[in-house]
Amino acid sequence: MARLSISLVLLVVVSILSLCFPAESAAAPASKTTSTTNFIKASCKVTRYPAVCVQSLAVYATTIQQSRKELAHTALAVSLARAQSMKQFVTKLTKFRGLKHREYEAIKDCAEEISDTIDRISNSVQELKSMGTGSGQDFSWHMSNVETWVSAALTDENTCFDGFAGQAMDGRIKNSVRARVINVAQVTSNALALVNQFAGRH
Repeated sequence: MARLSISLVLLVVVSILSLCFPAESAAAPASKTTSTTNFIKASCKVTRYPAVCVQSLAVYATTIQQSRKELAHTALAVSLARAQSMKQFVTKLTKFRGLKHREYEAIKDCAEEISDTIDRISNSVQELKSMGTGSGQDFSWHMSNVETWVSAALTDENTCFDGFAGQAMDGRIKNSVRARVINVAQVTSNALALVNQFAGRH
């Protein structure tokens, strides 16, 4: 009987421990993720499109942690991915049948501008990835390159839509391109703000 009681006590203790410790270990990552998400939300307040910023970066919380450099790098990577997706879209548009001549020329010009955007953001991603987190003239030179390239990429994106100006170009094609230009331009604008924020802390 005594052995049975001891066994029951041990079983209860083991059960309690097994319930407690997994709960604690599960709570730690959740708390860490919440802390990182709050860091992203706070950082995104400097951007022109904070809601877009949080939505596009929160999924990378594990990678970003609370690093401003990683935050800026991830924002650039998101911008690059969106620009590449847009390039694929406008390239497919050039193959549509029934395009007006002006539409075709505008789409072709847009594709060239987005290609420039991709090159500039790719350079920015590599530059930021290869540089350290220190300060000094070397850091400033690298950051100046990144800021210049991202600013130029943003200009390219906005220029992409210039060929669609005027009511004569109104329609489904124009609306589709506009939606994607806005999408890419917003994340690029946010990336530039986060790059500036990172540079300003050094």
